Amino acid sequence: MKIAVVGTGYVGLVLGACMAESGNDVTCVDKDAAKVRMLRRGKVPIYEPGLEEMVKRNKTEGRLVFTTELPKAVRGAEVVFIAVGTPQGEDGSADLRHVMGVARDIARAMNGYKVIVNKSTVPVGTAEKVRAVVRRETTHPFSVVSNPEFLKQGAAVDDFMKPDRVVIGAEDPRAAELMVKLHQPFTRTGAPIMVMDCPSAELSKYASNAFLATKISFMNEIANVCDLFGADVDRVRQAVGADRRIGSSFLFPGVGYGGSCFPKDVKAVMKFSADKKYDFKILKAVDAVNDSQKRVLVKKIEAHFGASLKGKTIAVWGLAFKPKTDDMREAPSVPIIEALLARGAKVQAYDPEAMTVAKGIFGARITYSARNYDALTGADALAVITEWQEFREPDFVRIKKLMRTPVVFDGRNIYQPDQMKAQGFTYFSIGR
Repeated sequence: MKIAVVGTGYVGLVLGACMAESGNDVTCVDKDAAKVRMLRRGKVPIYEPGLEEMVKRNKTEGRLVFTTELPKAVRGAEVVFIAVGTPQGEDGSADLRHVMGVARDIARAMNGYKVIVNKSTVPVGTAEKVRAVVRRETTHPFSVVSNPEFLKQGAAVDDFMKPDRVVIGAEDPRAAELMVKLHQPFTRTGAPIMVMDCPSAELSKYASNAFLATKISFMNEIANVCDLFGADVDRVRQAVGADRRIGSSFLFPGVGYGGSCFPKDVKAVMKFSADKKYDFKILKAVDAVNDSQKRVLVKKIEAHFGASLKGKTIAVWGLAFKPKTDDMREAPSVPIIEALLARGAKVQAYDPEAMTVAKGIFGARITYSARNYDALTGADALAVITEWQEFREPDFVRIKKLMRTPVVFDGRNIYQPDQMKAQGFTYFSIGR
């Protein structure tokens, strides 16, 4: 099938590469000429396991091309995906200017029937807005489809190639049939392809992310209660997760969620619900808990060292909002490090992938270490913020020798309290 993807950000690039991988001819469009030149060289501007190899392979095979010329890409395509950003406005709403601008450009370039697919995460009712914009700009026939993505950063390629489900919002049977055919190669193991109306499809993505964010904030609250009563949140988490009605995923306490999806989507649901005069009380609490949870580790550091951290050096392991990505959007590391700096601490940081991004945020205000152990030299404490795999089994004897004082604040509960105590560390974690 001939496909055009407008937008080569996280979603658009994964979408384009995976669709090409299944044999489709895909043209990815971006107005950023420098990014297009980079992609033509086989270089991917984001870190996502397996993505660069897939881009290079399909580019070499001629199934994946990159261009700045949207009209030409649209004219040569049967299906056109809109995969541009929907940044959060000051009131929590999703900014649809880019989506609507692309819809207008697609309409003006059309030369026949097209299926126009919203892949961006957009509020309920966006499909109808896109339909109205396109209708004003063209007399050619078209269909508008909602096809939300359910991709986890760090596992996006696998999520696309082996989805739990595919959601298609389409009122037009012709478009629905074409979209089902397009996704069948990815669902051969039995994952359902769910065809529904566009509003239901649009809400499905938000509902999923909001529920997962709720599980995280709920477990963080339970962890805080565990600290008050001397309970072990790991034991509680295991007991709760063993209930088949609940499940064990997203029950790991820590310093809060971040990234480009959960924070933005929770706020978007609250906003478009409020626009309909509905007060989404649960999500207000979820958002508030997550905001306060990002400060829990700092409170533990203050309780140990005192309110002033002047003269103290804190090593930080992990800057990205989660492992296997360089994304620092809404990352807990940002408010934690800012709070440490505000209290006079010196920060020595390390992350396997997010160092370049971090330099754009903190500049010269912190020290960037080439290796994880380098960050520990002369440190009064280590704060673990992101649970990268390489942090799970470090050389604790070496850590102890490098640090000025062997104090560890574990924001992701990746170490065992009894083992840390036995090795001579003063150890703090979340809810244990």
